Amino acid sequence: MIIVGLTGSIGMGKSATAQMFRDLGTPVHDADAAVHEMYGPGGIAVGPIAEAFPGVATNKTGVDRNKLRDIVLDDPTALARLEGIVHPLVKAVEAEFVESCKRAGHPVMILDIPLLFEKGGADRMDYVVVVSAPADVQRQRVLARLGMTEEVFESILAKQTPDSIKREKADFVIDTSRGFDHARSEVARILEILKDKAPDKSDGTP
Repeated sequence: MIIVGLTGSIGMGKSATAQMFRDLGTPVHDADAAVHEMYGPGGIAVGPIAEAFPGVATNKTGVDRNKLRDIVLDDPTALARLEGIVHPLVKAVEAEFVESCKRAGHPVMILDIPLLFEKGGADRMDYVVVVSAPADVQRQRVLARLGMTEEVFESILAKQTPDSIKREKADFVIDTSRGFDHARSEVARILEILKDKAPDKSDGTP
């Protein structure tokens, strides 16, 4: 089975692209969705986060993501503490998903990981797909989000690998500024290429 990392900076259209892979029958593990579930009422991350960051979470209400973001956004030490809690939990859920896909006999699966390059995860992927768009399109998309500000956007961008570097390191790039039809055709094209390569990858050839 080929494991593909799907990534892209904020506002580049990664979630919509991930759904296009699902629509064509390819299983997708969404790291953000996994975290969202862990942060919900009774989620497995709630207790450790409540202990590490008093006042931001209870088992009944889950994690208040806005309060947590305000704490960690510009505090590298706090962010590292949070990542130390969440990342091992996400990797464990991800590993279970990968094994289930192998048992089901899927030729290709997608790991949707926002910070794939930033956290060194690209090396464990067989291939990497990066979604991209011009900077002005990205900015317009992000600032249209409810509650988003220039300050928060710039802070998030500063923590992400530049889009130009992501594109250089990618095996495939999908330009999401060209519309949904173009993106869908690119997803279909990439899947055809990867499915053809699946036997080669299984015997260790590049």
